[in-house]
Amino acid sequence: MPRRLPLSLTLAAALTLGGGLAASGALFLGVGHLEYDNMALAFAQRADERVAAVRQGIDQAVEVLTVTNQLFARGEPVSREQFRDFTAALLQRHRYIQAFNFHRSVPGEQRAAVESELQRILPGTVFTELQDSTLVPAPLRARYHIVDYIEPMAGNERAFGLNITENVQVMSALAVARGEGRAAATDLFQLAQDERQQPAFELVMPVLDRQGMLAGDTAVVIRGPELVRASLANTGLLDPRETASDIFVSVYAGEFPAPEKLMFSTGDTRKRETGWLAGFMSPGHNGHGSKLLHIAGKPWRIEVASAPRPFLQDHMASTALLVGGILMTLLGTAFVQASGRRARKVQQLVRQRTADLRRTNRRLVEDMAARERAERALQQSEQRFRQLVSMSSDWYWEQDRELRFTMVTGGFTEKAGVAIETVLGKTRWEYVPALLDSEAGRAHIAQVKAHEPFANLEYQVVDEHGDTRWFCVNGQPVFDDSGALIGYRGTGSDITERKLTEQRVHHVAQHDVLTGLPNRSLLQDRLSQAIAYANRSGRPMWVMLIDLDRFKFVNDSMGHKAGDVLLMTVAARLTGSLRDTDTVARLSGDEFVVILSEHHDEPLAPEIVQRVMDSVAQPVMLGTKEFFVTCSIGVAVYPSEGTPAESLIEHADIAMYSAKKMGRNNFQFYTPAMNEESMERVRIESALRNALDRNEFVLHYQPQVDLKSGQIVGMEALIRWRHPELGMVPPGRFIAIAEETGLIVQIGAWVLRTACAQNKAWQDAGLGRLRVAVNLSARQFGAADLIAGLEAVLQDTMLDPECLEIELTESLFMSDVTPAVELLHRMKSLGVNLSIDDFGTGYSSLSYLSRFPIDVLKIDRSFVADITHDANDAAIVTSIIALAHNLKLAVIAEGVETAEQLDYLRSHGCDEMQGYFFSKPLAAEEFEQLLLQRRALPPARLEAPQTAPDATPDMVPA
Repeated sequence: MPRRLPLSLTLAAALTLGGGLAASGALFLGVGHLEYDNMALAFAQRADERVAAVRQGIDQAVEVLTVTNQLFARGEPVSREQFRDFTAALLQRHRYIQAFNFHRSVPGEQRAAVESELQRILPGTVFTELQDSTLVPAPLRARYHIVDYIEPMAGNERAFGLNITENVQVMSALAVARGEGRAAATDLFQLAQDERQQPAFELVMPVLDRQGMLAGDTAVVIRGPELVRASLANTGLLDPRETASDIFVSVYAGEFPAPEKLMFSTGDTRKRETGWLAGFMSPGHNGHGSKLLHIAGKPWRIEVASAPRPFLQDHMASTALLVGGILMTLLGTAFVQASGRRARKVQQLVRQRTADLRRTNRRLVEDMAARERAERALQQSEQRFRQLVSMSSDWYWEQDRELRFTMVTGGFTEKAGVAIETVLGKTRWEYVPALLDSEAGRAHIAQVKAHEPFANLEYQVVDEHGDTRWFCVNGQPVFDDSGALIGYRGTGSDITERKLTEQRVHHVAQHDVLTGLPNRSLLQDRLSQAIAYANRSGRPMWVMLIDLDRFKFVNDSMGHKAGDVLLMTVAARLTGSLRDTDTVARLSGDEFVVILSEHHDEPLAPEIVQRVMDSVAQPVMLGTKEFFVTCSIGVAVYPSEGTPAESLIEHADIAMYSAKKMGRNNFQFYTPAMNEESMERVRIESALRNALDRNEFVLHYQPQVDLKSGQIVGMEALIRWRHPELGMVPPGRFIAIAEETGLIVQIGAWVLRTACAQNKAWQDAGLGRLRVAVNLSARQFGAADLIAGLEAVLQDTMLDPECLEIELTESLFMSDVTPAVELLHRMKSLGVNLSIDDFGTGYSSLSYLSRFPIDVLKIDRSFVADITHDANDAAIVTSIIALAHNLKLAVIAEGVETAEQLDYLRSHGCDEMQGYFFSKPLAAEEFEQLLLQRRALPPARLEAPQTAPDATPDMVPA
């Protein structure tokens, strides 16, 4: 029997087999390449997230050091308590910080004193150094750089007093930081106070003194692994399951990876050494990449690698496509082969079946191509969807017909901070019970129970870390073909940042930036609420307007920074002296407003106002100086007669000005009479602004008489205001207003120039060499151009400086004596005479008086008035005369109105007098006549006539 030949494929079957296998292989390679691209893109995104997290963590540590350095860089002393309070919150927030240090530069000769100071903090402390990982007492050195402040002390005692002068790492980093003007990091080292083998590094910034010399530095000691671990954990990148099996991270404190530079690692990132592309891209199955960062003056190498994964786990689609293509090819080949065998039996049938097979094959190829296009489009669509979901803050959710959550996707736990297990199986109001208590929440529940769509529902929850988060959700109901509710589906997003921003904007809009107190906007709202409560309860309410006394002096002498510190201190004291229910607001500048409401168990009383004044009056340390600040308070009561609700602040302001007029450091309740005084003040102020331009001021001169010779030796220039409607306005009605408004500077300059010019004119007319006395106001004394103005007046009028006497009150220079003494000496260097007016009524110190270049003391009229029948006043006058003569000063007595007063002053050696006994202040023409008549006091006692005080006694010609 002949041997049967092995089965052979027909040409058509062979072509079918080869074409199918080739097509399947091509599809497999194409889809596989797309899968590799997806894996590489996903790895690059995850790697960049970890690099960004590590960068943010190190930058945050640098920012913490920079903020801490500002505490010392201001040049002001920082106490250990301030340092502890300042760093406590930072340690609580950044737990990877081992310690905050202040390294103090100490000369060798101060070692014993500094060690004694440190031992008061921690007994037994001496300067130490680290040698061979062991702490030993520091040897004698010319200069030390020791750990002076360290927080927290607990656990870091070994580092207290540590000398780092020989620590090359720290000193090198300090040199870099000083040269670049920013924080610098050391290499990794083992902490002296940490027995664990845990790498750490230190960030340092220099602290310079006012001469730019190194006074020390601030440093932050950071546990490196904990810093990186906290940075990854804060961004949700330290899932233990993911870290162990999916992706590895290693951080090196250097430019090149080396074991001694390794600071943190979650696995072996060096498994793959080939196939690297720029950044974190790799065409291989396992991704690996490295990134070099430059932060804090040193390089940081971060390596990221993905773990090996099973082939099918990432190539299911391409493998399925290959298997399916092979199966389809084999089936087609078998079919073609069978058709070919039957064709040999029936040729016609073969031709027909062959044509059918060709058509079928074409359709198969077309179907496969269409399927390939559909699969590619589906993969691209799925990839875009995944990328959009990962990059957005949204998640997708579904609920059943009972409105209970059945699915939440889109990284809900990572984005919202809430575990999915706490949500599934519950309605929205079951896992957020607060919705049942709010009107918007109840409206939402009614809406979904009515099977209606909803949008932009906002609510807040507390996440797993105890932080409040805000969510915004949208939803649509889903119905089946019969119209029955199947459930809801929708999206949600985290809007916490937006809500926090809105809250910050709202707070800034209604609170003062400097003090944090309510501003005008919030004050009006609180005032409206207090008025409404007073109307409902029938109980009164008070509005207090508080103005700091002499606040401008602090700003001018210490600077606006000191003024800001004073305002913040006063704000804290006001808040601390009142109840939590009271409102304290900053109105403007140094003005504060307090709203007090009376309750049934807390009646309002003046003692509350006094308590506020006492709290403000406590001493304040501004730099190295201690200041005492007082305040004036006006109180308006509601309801009360003449005080409508809309005028409460205005009336409190009027009452405050009344308190100011009474000498400051007191309080006044508003009365309708104060309003009349306020209107009068407004009229005076308005007219005063134009008085100089309208030439309405005139000078009167009161003679000053030598008590030995009886001759007129000088005169005091006194201003008068001749108003066309108000008549002759006395100084008492407008001088204080001119001081407050600052017009006194222009008015005082006019008085000085006019008086000097008049005295020069009388001297040129041959009326004698007289001395003219001009009062200097507080505003003029504090002006920067005071000396230049005096020089200009003397030069322009050509008056001999010895013929000008500047009168000053004690209050002008007693607040800050040192610059006042310098200014008085500069005035004296011009050749003018200086006198202290109203001596004995102020609060000067005799030790200061000896330092002032004063020529004359003027005894105040209040002492002179009763010297003939009041032993106390007589003793004061006698003491002042003796004191002045002992200091080589002349004495002028003011307000002499009787012969008895004159005789007493003469008998006790007073040098000069002025007063109504000799002459009242006279206009320039009348005073000139007085000089022409050469009137003088008689050489013997002359009884004063029993007339009004302004009567002039008979005088004898010289």
